[in-house]
Amino acid sequence: MSDQVVTRFAPSPTGFLHIGGARTALFNWLYARGRGGKFLLRIEDTDRERSTPEATAAILQGMEWLGLDYDGDVISQFEGALRHAEVAHQLLSEGKAYKCFSTQEEIASFREQARTEGKSTLFRSPWRDADPASHPDAPYVIRIKAPQDSTTVIGDQVQGDVTIRNDQLDDMILLRSDGTPVYMLAVVVDDHDMGVTHVIRGDDHLNNAARQMMIYEAMGWEVPVWAHIPLIHGPDGKKLSKRHGALGAQEYQAMGYPAAGMRNYLARLGWSHGDDEFFTDAQAKEWFDLDGIGKSPARFDVKKLENLCGQHIAVGEDAALQQEIVAYLAAAELPALTDTQSGDLARAMYCLKDRARIFPELLEKAHFTLISRPIRPDEKAAKALASVSDGILKELTPQLQNASWSRNELEETLNSYAEANGVKFGKLAGPLRAALAGRAVTPSVFDMMLVLGRDETLARLSDVANPD
Repeated sequence: MSDQVVTRFAPSPTGFLHIGGARTALFNWLYARGRGGKFLLRIEDTDRERSTPEATAAILQGMEWLGLDYDGDVISQFEGALRHAEVAHQLLSEGKAYKCFSTQEEIASFREQARTEGKSTLFRSPWRDADPASHPDAPYVIRIKAPQDSTTVIGDQVQGDVTIRNDQLDDMILLRSDGTPVYMLAVVVDDHDMGVTHVIRGDDHLNNAARQMMIYEAMGWEVPVWAHIPLIHGPDGKKLSKRHGALGAQEYQAMGYPAAGMRNYLARLGWSHGDDEFFTDAQAKEWFDLDGIGKSPARFDVKKLENLCGQHIAVGEDAALQQEIVAYLAAAELPALTDTQSGDLARAMYCLKDRARIFPELLEKAHFTLISRPIRPDEKAAKALASVSDGILKELTPQLQNASWSRNELEETLNSYAEANGVKFGKLAGPLRAALAGRAVTPSVFDMMLVLGRDETLARLSDVANPD
């Protein structure tokens, strides 16, 4: 086996990139990237009826959103069909596989009789050791000769050693009667030809490993390191499915979750590094190892996801967050920001990042900078304005005109005014929020004034103080 670690993610293009697949991709990406290895992407598109270009595009978009870059070109399993068939014919020529002429009806009849007699329904082909001279001129499949005694041990990095009795394994079909390879053969040939050293995938594939090992051993190929990870369950403890809500990576992007938070959360979903909950990509690549993966299914918890996403937004770089917000608006099919709004948002980012768990919350906080005059207050904000007496805003405006527009001087001006008028600052804050943002809940009044600038702030206050 190569010294370089090579992992792969191999989804079937029959739908979006669901969250379980995204975590599998992430684990493979972390394992390879943390060891200077390669992370490859293969689309398992052999099921021509169910595979669609749209699904392939959705998978690629989901990977791009999550920032899971792969090495080389995307590999199509379907395009390797001739190579897969070549391996089946090699095993046939070496006597490690055989032609089976049993019809579907004969196999069904065998199983029915076995059931009646209370015997194993595992099909044993009468053609396994037949003399080639007795072969009829009829359609056939190519089956591998499975070992019939002893055991197969799957040395799994997550599940431990899993032992399977070989008399429980059938002579698996490699090539169908129309000459097309089966999925089990294609996976092994592709993994071998791609140099895959570690197969990290869902534990629903664990039983496949024993059957795939038959092909590795028959071909004299080195078996990769297996790591079968438990599936993700919903909060109710059942396998994650549509009834638990959004499943596709792109759906989470369209709901406004930041990719860094999703990566962090998915990494923690079934894997742990001590008690660490929040960590960066660099830390995840350094820490991630197969022995940190638990054997029990992890439960998807939206509150934990949102908590981590909020932490990542808070420490995110402003420019990167701005780019991701642009992508979020496109994914959610919402109107794009104008150039003016983009500039205003960039200036405001420092006071928006705290305590916003997802981008819609951040944009709600940014409402004051994304709107234009005249400001239409919502119901709660209108109440704050209705309670304004003695023209607070009218009196404040000339005082603010002379302020130097630094935080210190703005605070001094407003606090002095409150003191001189015998009111608490909170009495000023409500009307100011309503006038500047049209909302009752906003970033601090001082932050809004600094972001909006002197002219826009005074214009908004004047609109309310002097309605025509």
